[in-house]
Amino acid sequence: MKVLISVDMEGISGIVHPVETNPDRYDYERGRALMTAEANAVIAGVLEAEPTAEVLVADSHGTYRNLLPEELDRRAHLVRGKPRPLGMLGGLDEHTDAALFIGYHARAGAGPAVLAHTMSDSILDVRVAGRSLGEIGLNAAMAGHLGVPVVLLSGDDAACAELLDLVPSAGTVAVKQALGQAAAVAPHPEEARDRLRRAAAEAMTRRALVPPLTLAGPLDVEVDLSGPYMVDLATLVPGVSRAEGARTISFTAADFAEAYRLVVLLVQLSSVKPG
Repeated sequence: MKVLISVDMEGISGIVHPVETNPDRYDYERGRALMTAEANAVIAGVLEAEPTAEVLVADSHGTYRNLLPEELDRRAHLVRGKPRPLGMLGGLDEHTDAALFIGYHARAGAGPAVLAHTMSDSILDVRVAGRSLGEIGLNAAMAGHLGVPVVLLSGDDAACAELLDLVPSAGTVAVKQALGQAAAVAPHPEEARDRLRRAAAEAMTRRALVPPLTLAGPLDVEVDLSGPYMVDLATLVPGVSRAEGARTISFTAADFAEAYRLVVLLVQLSSVKPG
């Protein structure tokens, strides 16, 4: 049994503001501690149900260097740092039996939703075969391409609804109720962790009931970008063209893995500034 736990930060209980998720801001260390504690609760739940499982935890926020290695449950292996294959799903392969998305957030434009965005503030929308997908949908479909089901997601209520719209049989834990982009109602962090531990154990016992999310290729992909300079850079990639509208690019991918890699590349290009 091999399990991947992908942990983002914006969907952790108690976190509502960029000062708690940004390494340059004053409350970041507190955010890291909350993130690590929720990861540990999920590890405990997984191993409660599957004591011999190999558990990989992919640090999937920002720099991918947020979880506190010395505080992480020693029974798990930490996937840390970037760039790396599959980005937020680092460590995932076709031998993985289940994926759990912890601390995830809703896609750009969703709301009310806490800290909603899609991979980068420069990505306004990603549409695959006409369907708008955020990080939840993109990562779930990438896992599904490898035959891996997403059996559990935690985050605010908007994030949970986003996964259930794609995979109705998946488990979810809403660790906060969104009031807006930077406001929520949340239980005590220890209560949230108790819910996560129980939900992770249950998700592992019923994983056979959750199908992988599969999107068969070829796939037409459109990406709305925040600025014309990004569009200029994106169209240097073979196969990418400027679509109707000044800030939209499009391409056709042979399968979802190709689509995913190109979107991840666009995120990296978004950090390039005009020279």
